[in-house]
Amino acid sequence: MYFLNALPGAVAEGLIWGLMAIGVYISYKILDIADLTVDGSICTGMCVCAVLIKSGVPAWLSVIIAFLAGALAGVVTGLLHTALGIPSILAGILSQLMLYSVNLAVLGGKSLISFVGGKHTLMLSMSDNIRAIIVAGLIITGTIIALWLFFYTEVGLTLKSTGDNPDMSRAQGINVKFNKVLGLAISNGIVAFAGALLAQYKGSANINDGRGAIVIGLAAIFIGLSVSLKIKPNFVVSLIGVIGGGIVYYVIYNFVILLGLKTDYLKMLSAIIVAVFLAVPYLKGEFFTKRKPVVIPVVAEESSDGGEANA
Repeated sequence: MYFLNALPGAVAEGLIWGLMAIGVYISYKILDIADLTVDGSICTGMCVCAVLIKSGVPAWLSVIIAFLAGALAGVVTGLLHTALGIPSILAGILSQLMLYSVNLAVLGGKSLISFVGGKHTLMLSMSDNIRAIIVAGLIITGTIIALWLFFYTEVGLTLKSTGDNPDMSRAQGINVKFNKVLGLAISNGIVAFAGALLAQYKGSANINDGRGAIVIGLAAIFIGLSVSLKIKPNFVVSLIGVIGGGIVYYVIYNFVILLGLKTDYLKMLSAIIVAVFLAVPYLKGEFFTKRKPVVIPVVAEESSDGGEANA
């Protein structure tokens, strides 16, 4: 009964984190870049949105500004990687470290800002999970449609080709460096956008809220893709699968909490979930897929007397 009562909240929060996972999907699956900026950019979205709402800015405008702030963080990571030649994973770590100070400055030196109970009109809130699910669902639908339209434009297709084969793309005259910066900007913009929605849902922003976001994003991706790829492996289905992965992750997450697991072990639980879904395809191929024996055809050779001799 407790689990059923907590289910709407798990679905609502899973939808928001699924949206964040779409941002991770763009960098990880499309650009083939393991971008660790997201741990900082999701917190940037939360902090910017919380401060703006606290200052009286409309919630919808706060979300847009949070998206732009996250996109700027992605641009910084992209320039560190492309203009300065820093490996992408290190560029993401450097941006993440810088964003911690930036986020702290945005919060005015405080570690937490709360706007619960104030006279603020929010897009969604944990006090009304059904409305939060509907609003998050509509936002996610619009986001998936927008990404689908974008990635089938000329710019979107060149961005895909950059992730698939950067050397061939460069040979075809595509500006690979620009595409990487653009892709990271879109990725972190969506992550910050999800962070802004999460801040509204929780009614607060904490400087430590973004820690482990990349693990949750990867968990949602691998959970979702392990199911969606069996249905129809296309772009839209994959994004829907990622959203479903976010929901499944948070349903499992809340179920384990209700079983009495200490909160100290929740990060470890997240890592184990990712490890399991990463290992399952490999283990399935190693132990459960029967390998067919290789048959070498025997060719009959004609003998000198006109008959046949076995090779």
